[in-house]
Amino acid sequence: MPPRIHVDVPLVAGTELTLPGAASRHVQVLRLQPGDAITLFDGQGGQWQAEVLAMGRKDVTARLLAHQPLERELHTPVTLALGMPANERMDALVEKATELGVATIVPLVCERSVLRLAGERAERRSAHWQAIAVAACEQSGRNRVPQVLPPQPLRAWLAGQPLSLPASLPAEGLRLVLSLADDTQPLRQRLAAHGGGPVSLLSGPEGGLSPAELAAAAAAGHLPTTLGARVLRADTAPLAALAVIAALESPP
Repeated sequence: MPPRIHVDVPLVAGTELTLPGAASRHVQVLRLQPGDAITLFDGQGGQWQAEVLAMGRKDVTARLLAHQPLERELHTPVTLALGMPANERMDALVEKATELGVATIVPLVCERSVLRLAGERAERRSAHWQAIAVAACEQSGRNRVPQVLPPQPLRAWLAGQPLSLPASLPAEGLRLVLSLADDTQPLRQRLAAHGGGPVSLLSGPEGGLSPAELAAAAAAGHLPTTLGARVLRADTAPLAALAVIAALESPP
């Protein structure tokens, strides 16, 4: 199978193009040669059969051949909003969530968050996580790259006004918050009662969401939802929920 490479420029059949820097480096690291087959995708759906035309010291030229209208997305668009776990766990979470089919990732700063990012540091980390999502798409076969938004306060996201960005809180669809409270319903039960459309899944940081944050989530329409009796880590719970959603969509 030809290697899959993401390019952040529009692709048109029959054209020749110089691959962007990251894509060129990818081809060079793989030690590909002129005439070798590659698969390119621009993140907007489908993928392209292509071949390497020339290998320069810094640039790689390729020719686009045929478009393949493949879709490997979940039928249910999932927005995953989560209190960022500390250390390198957020990197792994972005990677695995992308593999599982997430559509949008919203890193949140919560009352109990260990990792707190703002300003230029937040922008750098957001770009880093977006690159991880691209690499995960290349590996997993996805042709649409999920969007990783800049970190923002939980309250701002719940208000639908995240740092001058378009509102990321779905206006319609199912809103869920992972909770261990007594009045929760299992995720499978919530999904079974859902009539279709997007799903917004809110998950807390280490130590969970505070009572005030849970109340604010409930006021914004998020239904308390459980994954079972065991307490899962901040980087485990959202992935477990995504796996359930993906499994329920899989053919028998």
